[in-house]
Amino acid sequence: MSLSIAQAQREFGAGVAYLNTATYGLPPRAAHEAMLAAERGRAAGLMVPADLDEAVTRSREAFARLLGVPADRVACGPQVSYFTGLVAASLPAGTEVLVADGDFTSLLFPFAARPQLTVRSVPLERIAAEVRAGTGLVAVSAVQSADGRIAPMDDLIGAARAHGARILLDATQAAGWLPLPAGRVDWLVAGGYKWLLGPRGTCFLTGTAEALDALPAIGAGWYAGADIWDSIYGLPLRLAAGARRLDLSPAWQSWAGHAPALELLERVGIAAVHDHDVALARRFRAGLGLPPGDSAIVAVTVPDGTDALLRRAGVIASVRAGRLRCAFHLTTTEADVDKAVGLLAPLTAA
Repeated sequence: MSLSIAQAQREFGAGVAYLNTATYGLPPRAAHEAMLAAERGRAAGLMVPADLDEAVTRSREAFARLLGVPADRVACGPQVSYFTGLVAASLPAGTEVLVADGDFTSLLFPFAARPQLTVRSVPLERIAAEVRAGTGLVAVSAVQSADGRIAPMDDLIGAARAHGARILLDATQAAGWLPLPAGRVDWLVAGGYKWLLGPRGTCFLTGTAEALDALPAIGAGWYAGADIWDSIYGLPLRLAAGARRLDLSPAWQSWAGHAPALELLERVGIAAVHDHDVALARRFRAGLGLPPGDSAIVAVTVPDGTDALLRRAGVIASVRAGRLRCAFHLTTTEADVDKAVGLLAPLTAA
């Protein structure tokens, strides 16, 4: 059953104007309660780990539906750097990896930590034009964490295909509000605790069957086994088929709290969430006299201490790369935007 934006917003209980989804997303009540229930079960000695595997499966399947990919091409883990590290480990020595200046380090460091790779950093606006014959991989965030700039994904895909390069897209700041070309890139990774509204400790990797097969299962443990609960002791190696061979053992409570959140996003639909989020960001920009934009993240130059001033007034945002970063998501209302604008307008004008 589908949900309207207004109906979905009733599932959240924050008592502040929350403009900080780019740091962490708010949980819908059902997701929050599911996570707490799992922890209460642990405290009572009644938690059954195998029963919580259902939450991992539900999350995997809901993420796959949101992005339009098969569930057997989705791996579940705890964080972006693990999956990025698998891609880095799969590359032959001497591979050139093209990245964007100032991108998030969970995407950059796994490649920089391998001295056998050549990492070349260029401005985001030029990244498609900078793909060349010697480029083996382009690794870039779909949306920049610091300021919300959106990567030129269509141009980048065309350039990479023309030069035989693969693409790793970090969708941590995009999945959950921005339609993504998940079926047109080699790998896509997304941390789950921001726009996907999950607790910290969930992450997804998807990609083409060929690209996923190229990744070494160097983190494989019992949860990557073909039969999970029959893979906890002894040899021989018996990994799952498909992307699940790249799974890491889950933090069960986190996945219990993520499945209902993903299913709520699915009921609203990414197209509706996108239109809502971008409309609020444009309302915010207009209120501050900023040019229009297409991102759900807006970075504003403000005096030092502005984030603390906003917090005291019940508006939550964060400072990144020296600017105030405001993020507008399903949980944000027009009243939240107007309250923030009323507080910020005198400061930005000054």
